[in-house]
Amino acid sequence: MTTKKHTSFSPAFTITPAMAGGLMRIEAVKQAIQTLPITPLVLANLRETARLFSTHYSTRIEGNRLTQEQVAQVIGGHQHFPGRERDQEEVKGYYAALDEVERLAKRRERISEATVQRLHALVMGGGKTRAKATPYRDGQNVIRDARSNAIVYMPPEAKDVPSLMGQLINWINSEDELPVPIKAGIAHYQYATIHPYYDGNGRTARLLTTLVLHLGTYDLKGLYALEEYYARDLKAYYEALTIGPSHNYYMGRADADITKWIAYFIEGVATSFEKVRDQAVREAERGGKDQSRLLRNLDPKQRRALILFQKSREITSKDIAELFGYRPRTAALLCQRWVGDGFLETTDPAKKSRRYKLSETYATVIDEIA
Repeated sequence: MTTKKHTSFSPAFTITPAMAGGLMRIEAVKQAIQTLPITPLVLANLRETARLFSTHYSTRIEGNRLTQEQVAQVIGGHQHFPGRERDQEEVKGYYAALDEVERLAKRRERISEATVQRLHALVMGGGKTRAKATPYRDGQNVIRDARSNAIVYMPPEAKDVPSLMGQLINWINSEDELPVPIKAGIAHYQYATIHPYYDGNGRTARLLTTLVLHLGTYDLKGLYALEEYYARDLKAYYEALTIGPSHNYYMGRADADITKWIAYFIEGVATSFEKVRDQAVREAERGGKDQSRLLRNLDPKQRRALILFQKSREITSKDIAELFGYRPRTAALLCQRWVGDGFLETTDPAKKSRRYKLSETYATVIDEIA
């Protein structure tokens, strides 16, 4: 067994036999997915579903009351639920932040404190993509038990947050010795431990975790939702994060051995990955063609728009507006940009009745789904 000594931002842990086995399971799935055909049907069923699952489960962990179906309706812009406005803002914010994670991973952008502050702003911004990066908290916050109101965790003082966050980000960018899944697990734990904001810390920690995995090539083509693993047993999730002899950051939490958390996290990644592999194997047995390389050229909104073409060979900007909850002019401009990108072709140029179809390149994707 190997022991990793802690630094000021990375507590000690031991790589146990079970943990090593989990890492081997993760690697096996990662390699298997590279050779299995990820068909359009898998993408249609899993990629968007994974994003919706991530949004639903990550916000549910924080008490969001929307069902999985309602989350899909809110994201699709088709439904408003009176009395659930805050819940709707939360799911829109998380979904927008997932878009940002995918964009950052695709561009291979280095993680910075500005990255984290941007993700937090999106989480708290209700889907507003121009939300400004949010500064760290300026005062003390505590986490209390919902029933007893007793303090279960007291994070570091506000004056120490900038230094601790700087150390964490520097470590993420410099630590190349650890397996990526362990690195992602430590990033999740330490961010949650620092608790740099008054609210939105858990959601941002989970997004940062996903970004570390994706940048480390553990994206699995965007088909998994690790948040579902957490939410299926919230008690186990919180118990794994609750480490150390005291609830006070300065009285043991900062120096705690986090083997229990890393073991829990690795099992979650392995379980989530294996779920994707099993679905991909079933599709491979059906003889589907691999379209993953072609589909990776599309951005998240383009991939989501493919849903429209499963129902009709031609669409209008109104269809796009309804799908994303956009204003008519915004949807029309997006369609024009997609024509320029080679994603769409104009079939009816008349301004009032303008219609679009998929370009020949991407029409083959829909043929495969059909």
